[in-house]
Amino acid sequence: MFAQLKQIALYFLLLLTLPLISWEHSLALQVSGLYSQQIPVTNDGEAERNRAFREAFAAVVVKVSGDPRWLENLAIERAIAQAQNYVEATSYISESIQLPLEDNTLPLDSDEEQFYTAEQRIISVNFAAALINELLEDAGIPVWDDNRPSVLVWMVLQNSAGDREFLTVGSNPEIVKVMQDFAAARGLPIIFPVLDFEDRKSLSENIAWNLDEAAISSASERYGADSILAGRLHFTASGELVGLWQFRFQEETDVFDGFDSELKSYLYDPLNRITTQLAGYFAILPESIDGDTVRLRIDGIKNLNDYSSLLNYVENLGLVATVTTAEVDGERIELQLSLVGDTRQLYEQIALDRDLLPIYNTVEDSSFATLLHYRWTR
Repeated sequence: MFAQLKQIALYFLLLLTLPLISWEHSLALQVSGLYSQQIPVTNDGEAERNRAFREAFAAVVVKVSGDPRWLENLAIERAIAQAQNYVEATSYISESIQLPLEDNTLPLDSDEEQFYTAEQRIISVNFAAALINELLEDAGIPVWDDNRPSVLVWMVLQNSAGDREFLTVGSNPEIVKVMQDFAAARGLPIIFPVLDFEDRKSLSENIAWNLDEAAISSASERYGADSILAGRLHFTASGELVGLWQFRFQEETDVFDGFDSELKSYLYDPLNRITTQLAGYFAILPESIDGDTVRLRIDGIKNLNDYSSLLNYVENLGLVATVTTAEVDGERIELQLSLVGDTRQLYEQIALDRDLLPIYNTVEDSSFATLLHYRWTR
């Protein structure tokens, strides 16, 4: 093994004199803060701190698993009661918040302030990732890696007069905030189109309202998103929210209705639906199945830095148990991987990152060959 590593090192030392080629690629959408949570507290006492620990722990379990139903698992319920055992670090911060005046006798049309500013105490809780992962594994709960599929959201709003407009941060901050709050709570990377000239040339409000799948997919290509959520929302004269949603993922499209009287629940329902679907697809339970063995052929490895970065990248893929260098040939390297899942899962996980550009002709059929061929693009 030492001789092989020495040979690789000598080979890359020779390559250091060659010019480097940069490759364009999209950055991976990695979700940060999966194992930490901030909770408002009323004081710094032990009882209040332990309450915050329990609330934060439950929130972290939802983020890491991607599915709130696991909070009903008996092992998780017991762990929540002892949440302090999983805490790695804590800190306190304060922030200013606006609160309504409790005894306000000002007329509604008064220009005077109807709110007052107060200081909110917040505890930031960091949990031990290894302990939580071990807990989830023992409980038979899959873990969703921090490298998660992005969701591009197109949304058209129609008022009671029939006027339509795209959802934008500037004109609809309340809707955007509700969706962003959900995304933060569930570890879901959502993005919104910039709605510049190119977007509006590709997709009009009326076409988006009709959920034209081909047009929406075409307009979404520039964003490189892993999935697309398109929706329409009609605010009726009676105050009801009525609409339709379309979710496209892995070349499949799901269409479902939306109806509610509250904005938050109207938006949370489709977001919960697609998050649960994505978590069910990507979350894995280590050692739950006998993993595959696969060979990864990588082109474009030009120096020791590329080699080191590649190994670090592969070793940190959640599905990979072990990595060995099988062959080095010029700018091509082959790695032998032992997985805790199957080859198809690995293929889909790598597709989320875009650090490796697939060379598709090495995938011989739908069952996937034991050799996957890529070009390193970082």
